[in-house]
Amino acid sequence: MGTSIFTEMTELARRTGAVNLGQGVPELDSPATLLKDVADAVLSGHNQYPPAHGFPALREAIAAHQLRRYGLDYQAQGEVLVTTGATEALASALLALCDPADEILAFDPCYDAYAADSRLAGAQLIGVPLVLDGDGFALDADALRAAVTSRTRMLILNTPHNPTGKVFTAGELAAIADICREHSLTVVTDEVYEHLIYDNSAHHLTIAALPGMRERTLIISSAGKTFNTTGWKVGWLCGPAPLVAAAGAAKQFLTYASGTPYQEALARALGSVEEWATELRGTLRRNRDLLSDGLSRAGLRPFRADAGYFVQADVRPWGYQDGVRFCRDLPERAGVVAIPTSAFYVSADAPAWLVRFSFCKQAPSLQTAVTRLATAR
Repeated sequence: MGTSIFTEMTELARRTGAVNLGQGVPELDSPATLLKDVADAVLSGHNQYPPAHGFPALREAIAAHQLRRYGLDYQAQGEVLVTTGATEALASALLALCDPADEILAFDPCYDAYAADSRLAGAQLIGVPLVLDGDGFALDADALRAAVTSRTRMLILNTPHNPTGKVFTAGELAAIADICREHSLTVVTDEVYEHLIYDNSAHHLTIAALPGMRERTLIISSAGKTFNTTGWKVGWLCGPAPLVAAAGAAKQFLTYASGTPYQEALARALGSVEEWATELRGTLRRNRDLLSDGLSRAGLRPFRADAGYFVQADVRPWGYQDGVRFCRDLPERAGVVAIPTSAFYVSADAPAWLVRFSFCKQAPSLQTAVTRLATAR
């Protein structure tokens, strides 16, 4: 495990004073009531270990959230597990459910923890590239079906998708579900951006709600993206009791438990999450449009981002075929930091000219960035 491109780009931002649009670290505010509830919990002495499976009221709030939004009835006791962020939920699931030499499928490009956690489990992550489709990305169902082998054990599905901002459609999810049922694959679906969808044309659905999928699916989400509290590291997974118990058995030897005051406060906040998320989506939609318009004015080609924190851009109009070289030059050339999308690819089919820019920032930061990009064109 060497120095990642994220570390390199963050150091470049620090050294050059560039606007850092590389990592998805929000600059936006969190709900004031939520922050006060955490402070009250800390000052009231709620600072020791929570139950290993999570604060009971939070598990109940998560179960109510899943029923309210998706019609999925999970039992708070046994079918909901609170984790130290979605990252631990993912690691627990892969460590528990995969054996050495198993293969795990994921859609390329994908969050870099998928490959790392697969290696920790002794398994191999196989990337199934999403295809470029106009100004967006689409499922290639034939490629997914062809990627399944006798060693395939699991599919990691990420929707809304990082780093492309894609929301898988109902038709795409149905095709994925058909393949998973046919080959008896377990699905781990990463839905941390479930509340951050910006256009009426896109609608988040969970594959666990499709026929025959609840019993083979673990849903992962977290509070970090929804409430701008990424540093709290409170996530969760929901699923059938046998899969949740397996993940919990692995989790007990990772962190065991964490975040008591945060869990207590979030148990109250989840009940009104839709109201908060509506306001946050409005802010992020404006940020996305500001960044996308700015990239266009700078001569780059942005792709559509229906959800999440990021916009993909084609950097070939600036004369670059290699996104890594572009990102290493950009801080000095324009005073902006981005991340080459090739860092998120597992397969060898990565479009080298794609670059990821983040818009979960304060508007002045984004305005400074797009002004610098336009000047450097």
